[in-house]
Parts: sequence; structure tokens; C-alpha cells
Amino acid sequence: FGFLPVPIIITDPAVDGGLGAIGLFFHETEEQAEQRREALESSEDGSRFLLTPSISAVAAAATGNGSWFAGGGHVGFWKEGRLRYTGFGGYGDVNIDFYGTGDFNLIRPIEINTRAAMIGNTLKFKVGERPLFVGITQRYTDAKISLARPRDVPAQLFDPSVDGATAQEIRLALSRDVALSALGLVVELDTRDNFFSAHAGYRYELRQLWYRDALGSDIDYDLTAFEGLNYWPLTEAWRLGLRLDFESTDADRVLPPFATPGVSLRGIPAARYQGNSVGAVEAEVTWQLNRRWSVNVFSGVGRAAGKFSDLSDATSRVTKGAGFRYLIASRYGFEAGVDVARGPEDTVFYIQAGSAW
Repeated sequence: FGFLPVPIIITDPAVDGGLGAIGLFFHETEEQAEQRREALESSEDGSRFLLTPSISAVAAAATGNGSWFAGGGHVGFWKEGRLRYTGFGGYGDVNIDFYGTGDFNLIRPIEINTRAAMIGNTLKFKVGERPLFVGITQRYTDAKISLARPRDVPAQLFDPSVDGATAQEIRLALSRDVALSALGLVVELDTRDNFFSAHAGYRYELRQLWYRDALGSDIDYDLTAFEGLNYWPLTEAWRLGLRLDFESTDADRVLPPFATPGVSLRGIPAARYQGNSVGAVEAEVTWQLNRRWSVNVFSGVGRAAGKFSDLSDATSRVTKGAGFRYLIASRYGFEAGVDVARGPEDTVFYIQAGSAW
């Protein structure tokens, strides 16, 4: 315990790969350390008591297309885990291609530069003796958005079906200063058998955020987000995983690209398919070869649309791939490995530390 450096290897083609590092700081009082030691020795599943109750982190990364990020965060557990806090803050200078959203597509993608400072805090309370947590969450982002290469932007940027007023609103959204601030509620159910590399159990999280002028937001809208992770052991050697992901906003104007939900699947670069409503489903089958090694195959489908009512008719983006895992730290049940995924346009490889989800 104390300090642990962790390398970051970024493989996403959206930012042309990159490298970075995280510094983890473990800290606890002497009384907490003694309680943890006693629990580890007496529990049938002592591995879950190996980590300290509070962890702080600092991180920095840079990518091949000139993007960079630096920030930090803290995860704290109190009252025997009944009270949980997560906080983060940072600054980034990110270049990423913008392709359009579910309502419109550009003639060709243009590179957007976003310089942003962001902070977030979440405080959750355990409900009774169930693995159910409810809490409050806060988000704030102050961003400056601009065209990374204005001279490369074609005069005819939009599809002819986009009317003039909408085209003007989109142009303003791609080059402006904007602050987004929200408060929200979060509900989480977590029965996973391992925090890092789950083999059984569930994790469902529902977030509802309200962005309002009274909170310092330049745009008023609501954001609803749901993620469901399912891990089912089929036999001693085989298991099935299923991930459900959904995000939707009710914004009546074009949101900044960084705030617009996007399809998140292995095989699809970040921000490739965006819309006010997005959904994704991904399934994974794993074969446990022995105690240390396992191989997996997976496939997913995602959709993005301008409105929730249009999501059922949106184009499906299908991905598929395979990978392997190695139990690199048995005392924590921590696995690492590689996934290779094929999406609609790209083949992407990922270095995974823990579960892909």
C-alpha cells in the first residue's frame, strides 16, 4: 500500500492512440487498517478486504493527434461501506472528429477542438441490508469549442436535407464557449462477485440529471442514463455476460459534441455515432481454460437517433470480436488481456485491465 503507478495505453483510433499514467494513493487510519486485517483473517472471502477503504488518484495522458488530459479523483468508503463517495476533476485539450448526430450527417467529418475543465461528485447511501444504493450526483463542465482546422471545413458542410436555420445552429454549437452544470439522482444495485473482473452477479445503475440555468448551465435539458451489467456462470468453464446501455436527452437545441450521447461499443471509435438518444447491447461468452487463462468472443449492436421515438427505426451498427484474459493478480481476482473488435468501419484492439465493462 501507499503509492502504485499504473500505465495507461490508449488504443482508440478516434484520438490516434496514446500513452499516460495513473498514480494511485491508498490511505487509511491505523484503526481502519486493524479492522481490515481482522476481517481479512476471519472472512471466508478475505480478498474483498485487501484494498484500503479510500483511494486517491492523479492521472495524465497524451495522444497521437495532439490531445491531452490531466486530472485526479478520490473514492471513499465510510460506515462499513454504507456511505460511498466518488469525486473527480480535470482539464483536457481534445481533438476529435465530429460526424454529425442522429438528426443529420456531415458531408465529411470535421475535427473539433475542445478545451474543457470539469468536476463531478457523487454521494451514495446504502438502503437497508440490500446491495442497493441511492444518492445525489453533480456535474460541471466549462468548455471552449472551436474548429481545429477551419480552412479544411468545406463550404457545403451539411446534407441538403438540413434546413438553413438548423445548419446555423449546428455551426454555432461547433464554435462557442459553453458551461454545463447539473444536479441529479443515482440509483445503483451491485451484486458482482469481484470489483475488477466479475464472473457472477449484476450491476444496474440509473442516473437522472437536470441541467439548469439556476445551477450555472448555459443550456437547460435533462439527461437520463442507464447501464445494466449481467454476469451468468453457465458451467464451471463457461460463462455469459450481457451489457445494456442507454442514454437520452430532451434537449430542444443542438448540444455541444462533448455533451451529446454516443454509442459505446468495442469496435466503434469514441463519438463516431452520436444522437440525443443512443442505445447499445453487447453479449460476451467466456471459456475458462484453466485457473489463469480464459478466452472470449463478443458481439454488440448500437443505435443513435435524434429523438427517443426514432431510436427503433435508426440504423443498427454491429460489432464483433474476440480476446483473452490472464489472471495477473490472483489475490484481487484481477485479470488483464487484449480484445480485438471489428466495427462498421474500423478494426480496433484494446488493452484491458479488469473487465471490459
